[in-house]
Amino acid sequence: MQNKLKIGTRGSKLALWQAHFFQDALKDLGYESEIQIIKTKGDQIQNLSFDKLEGKGFFTKELEDALLNHDVDLAIHSLKDMPTTQPNGLCLASVSYREDPSDVLIIRKEVMQEGRLLSLPANAIIGTSSARRKAQIKHLVSDCEIKDIRGNVPTRIQKLIDGHFDAILLAQAGINRLALDLSDLKTITLHPSEFVPAPGQGVMVSQCRIDDIPTRKILKELHQTDVGDCINVERKVLQMLDGGCQLPLGVFCSKDAMGNYHVQSALEKDGELRRFKTSQSTRLGLSETILNVLTNE
Repeated sequence: MQNKLKIGTRGSKLALWQAHFFQDALKDLGYESEIQIIKTKGDQIQNLSFDKLEGKGFFTKELEDALLNHDVDLAIHSLKDMPTTQPNGLCLASVSYREDPSDVLIIRKEVMQEGRLLSLPANAIIGTSSARRKAQIKHLVSDCEIKDIRGNVPTRIQKLIDGHFDAILLAQAGINRLALDLSDLKTITLHPSEFVPAPGQGVMVSQCRIDDIPTRKILKELHQTDVGDCINVERKVLQMLDGGCQLPLGVFCSKDAMGNYHVQSALEKDGELRRFKTSQSTRLGLSETILNVLTNE
């Protein structure tokens, strides 16, 4: 390991915020680092929705290649973008605190209609490229029209302001981390118990080479164990479904002060939105129970 750690990241404002968060945390531990921006397929191809992009990991592969080529020592990702299987030679080293995992519906005030569900107008045009968000909002607001939207968080908000959409769906975590001023828009936070987040939503993760033991030891000092326990439940369901971030699946696990696990889940299957919530004192068999209920014919 070199004296100064090299951190690989995407170049969006949110990705850089996340990289700087880890850089500051490393500095607090006494380790210097520098940030290296790497463009991914997901950043370069903006005219296709996620389900049209081939394969998995289209926000991660180029960062992983940089790790394997020793161009960087660690990479920082949004956990919800990460495939559940790691490339040979790489591992997830630590997860961060969890920001608010909720999704948020952002509406242009001039189109709002009081008395209607979520104040959305009839046949509202809602922007999202997430299969999970599409599935859940269509079951919540049956007459809405869904249109794909790509770009980083500020770009999506600007497309809404410019009138391309009546409303858009975003993660509350990104809005909070970027401290965005949305006072000219109507924001409605969708509670995770009703609008189930993606596995790992609101969590950042560091990735490094398996054989880079010094870096792994450093990153282990940043690992949030309770968060890791919960996201392991969520991502195991995703893994058993062999899904990526384009799967219409929501799983959110929380842990109470007594150590009990509480899980909300939702999966669109054959046009039906299947929901299941459960609580358990341990993680043993928890993901398997969720999967069995959601996929039971």
